[in-house]
Formats: sequence, C-alpha cells, structure tokens
Amino acid sequence: MADKNTRIAIVNHDKCKPKKCRQECKKSCPVVRMGKLCIEVTPQSKIAWISESLCIGCGICIKKCPFGALSIVNLPSNLEKETTHRYCANSFKLHRLPIPRPGEVLGLVGTNGIGKSTALKILAGKQKPNLGKYDNPPDWQEILTYFRGSELQNYFTKILEDDLRAIVKPQYVDQIPKTVKGSVGAILSRKDDTDTQDIVCDQLDLSHLRERNVEDLSGGELQRFACAVVCIQRPADVYLIDEPSAYLDSEQRLMAARVIKRSVDPAGPMFGPAAMHHSRSGFCTDILLMFNLRSVCLMDHPGNI
Repeated sequence: MADKNTRIAIVNHDKCKPKKCRQECKKSCPVVRMGKLCIEVTPQSKIAWISESLCIGCGICIKKCPFGALSIVNLPSNLEKETTHRYCANSFKLHRLPIPRPGEVLGLVGTNGIGKSTALKILAGKQKPNLGKYDNPPDWQEILTYFRGSELQNYFTKILEDDLRAIVKPQYVDQIPKTVKGSVGAILSRKDDTDTQDIVCDQLDLSHLRERNVEDLSGGELQRFACAVVCIQRPADVYLIDEPSAYLDSEQRLMAARVIKRSVDPAGPMFGPAAMHHSRSGFCTDILLMFNLRSVCLMDHPGNI
C-alpha cells in the first residue's frame, strides 16, 4: 500500500552541533545503512541534512541525537499542495494563508514562532511566498497561478499593481527606538492624517507621555504608541497588526482592541489580520488557528477542527 504521508524533516540550527557529537543520526539511520544518502553530516558540517524524500519516518535519528536537534513530521500528502512558504531545507514550513476580507478583523492565534509574523509579512508584500520552492523560487506569475480562483489571487494582484495600501504594526516594538527618534507627540503629529490624535492618545493612555522621547518608553508604552501610530493614519486597505497584546496587561489589551476595532471601519473598504498569542480575541470577526506540528504551521478555522 502506498505511503499517503509526506515527511517534513526539521533540523534545529541552534541545537545541531556536528563537531560535538559522533554523528549518531547518520550512523543509526536504516536508510543510510542500505547505502542511500538519507542523512548527510560530517564533523566539519554546520548542521545535518536530511532527505525528506528518502526518510521513512522511523524516528531512530530523533532518539539518537544527543542534542535533541531533530524532528520528523508526517503530514497527509495532499497538504503538500498547500505549502505557502519555506525558508530553506529542513526548516520551518508554512501551509496556507489567512484571507483578509473587507470589514473584518481576522485574528491569527498560535504559539510563539509558529509563523504568524511570516504570514503577515507575506500579506504586507514584504515577503514573497516561495510555495516551498526555496531552492528555485517562483516568479509572481507562477504565484498568481497557484492562487488562481481564490480571493488571494486578487489580493496579490493588487499588491503587485501598487493598488493596495497596507499599514503594518511591527512585532518587536522594543526595536522601534532604534529607528524612530523624537518625542511621542512630535511623531504622532507627523503621522496624524485623520485629526484623531487627541482622541486616540486619550483612549490609549498616552496623553501624559507626549513630551517623552520614544527611547524612554517602556515596553507597554511602546506597544500603545505603535497602536496609536496605526490608528491615526489615513485609512488603508489592510491593517496588519502584529502582536498588539505584547507587554500589555488584561485591561490594556481590551483597550487596545477597542481602539483598533473602531479604526477599522466595518462600513468601509478596510480589512486586516491581527497576529495574537492569546485567546482574548473578542474584537475579531473571525479567528484562524495556527497549529504547531513541530515547526510545521497549518492554518485552519475552529469550526474545521
């Protein structure tokens, strides 16, 4: 009977240390013993390489690795057709993408490092999806053909034609002071296209911080500042808000959620996903769960579980 699973081999770049082990993974692999190059590694290698096409999923290498650097994931073979992005061999793999829709706030819920930020970068046009072909990335025509017939085809077409304006709230707000200089009030004044700075500052508890320099803000203050910058700009077609709840307590999360929701006018053309780690996503009109299958990310709606 044919194997209906496809294997994904993950090698942790931080844990794999060929110079400090005896290459137990390669020596114990039954496929290697049959003379096939399923695992390639030497003491001079930076990391081990595993052939996903030759791997039989026995799991022996996982048990033998002294550093716990390996994992093998079995997935239905039909899921391979839904690969959106992969950075390199034996690395993280993203399946599917969230679909932004007008007037909706879509929440991406999942653990750290599962691929929420990667998905948002792709939707923002900052990361070109390679459909898993990291060694021979497709051109945009092939990408559009891949998404043909779906809402994402029209979405990416607008990105290519510069017919879609996206506003992005960065994930790592603690990095903001490295690129943004000046006082909170001065920066917000430059970004205020809607004359709503005073209202938003009051709602996000930033009014008393206007004279303070951005570099002097705490993590929570930077988060609220970043949310404010998003909310006071002229309306965009899509808002990509990465981890709006980081550094905020429960009350502040709800406060930020309300401000974000009001800024995305359901009656207008705006829409946008928000990447979240917490289940407090009541301000979302739809939720997309992201499952972590040992560095393999699969997106799905709760109703499909």
